[in-house]
Amino acid sequence: MNNSDLSRRKDDHLDIVLDRHKAASRISAGWSEVHFEHCALPELDHAAIDLRTSLLGIALQAPLLISSMTGGANRSEAINRHLAEAAQELGIAMGVGSQRVSLQTGNDQGLTRELRRLAPDIVLLSNIGAAQLLEAEGIDLARRAVDTLHANGLIIHLNPLQEAVQAEGDRNWRGVLTQIARVASSLEVPVVVKEVGAGLSASVARSLIEAGVQVIDVAGAGGTSWAAVEGERAANEADRAVAMAFADWGIPTASAVQAIRAALPQATLIASGGIRDGVDAAKAIRLGADIVGQAAGALPGATLSTEAVVEHFQIVIRQLRTACFCTGSANLAALRNARLLPTGSPRTTQA
Repeated sequence: MNNSDLSRRKDDHLDIVLDRHKAASRISAGWSEVHFEHCALPELDHAAIDLRTSLLGIALQAPLLISSMTGGANRSEAINRHLAEAAQELGIAMGVGSQRVSLQTGNDQGLTRELRRLAPDIVLLSNIGAAQLLEAEGIDLARRAVDTLHANGLIIHLNPLQEAVQAEGDRNWRGVLTQIARVASSLEVPVVVKEVGAGLSASVARSLIEAGVQVIDVAGAGGTSWAAVEGERAANEADRAVAMAFADWGIPTASAVQAIRAALPQATLIASGGIRDGVDAAKAIRLGADIVGQAAGALPGATLSTEAVVEHFQIVIRQLRTACFCTGSANLAALRNARLLPTGSPRTTQA
């Protein structure tokens, strides 16, 4: 595939993801099945609730990550600038989209150290696809991804389903885990591994931790379905039919978080995939996540301005703080022990 084709594909992805009806997974992330027990007597000052935490040893003002969105489209430069400036203002983390196009072409799409200049204090994560690690220059590509941004860590994204249903996808994944281990041992920064919307199982997460990965992002089903995205951009009905059959494929995010936390109690865990608001973020933290990531929900604002992104995440933070308040949780540690209603408790009344 030539460079213009890669950029065009990324641009197609943005258009489809911005149309939520086309890109949405056909299954639930699982948050609607989790319900907090309301505390009518919180004995807390709402304004004093402490949402601070850290990622990779760097302080965050709230447990939020602006998840990977775009790294190859022509409008990426403005989007990434808005995201970086917003992350700096809010004191939250940011992961960029795939740097493959910017690293393999002369078009950096804004993925340069300018992002670090705009956001000198944040956790900034670079990003490369697992399939690219199998290329002859794979490890060098990973190193350059970090150096180009002066990033605090490297995201390696796993997208086997997307690659399998994409007409031009990389389908030979033999040796990927070995390459991930090599990258983890050779880079001077921590490695984060994430799925892109089909979820990580506990067994895969354990293999990754044993390979030297330091952070797991479950990126579960329930948000953007990249199978559906590829189905929407398919050039023929056969490719579309293959892709759309997998629009309801994957491990729901809530299930993935619980399973991985039970299997790996000490792992640093990011929950992303179908995070609609701060209440979902609170539920993810209660189920075992350390950090919560959101991508598609923030993308419309990111196409407009820094202020729109800031406003979006300020709402998420207010929602998260209110969820803490109404569960009697003074901080995130308390939220992790907040009481839940029993599974199957009635939630609606019959007329």
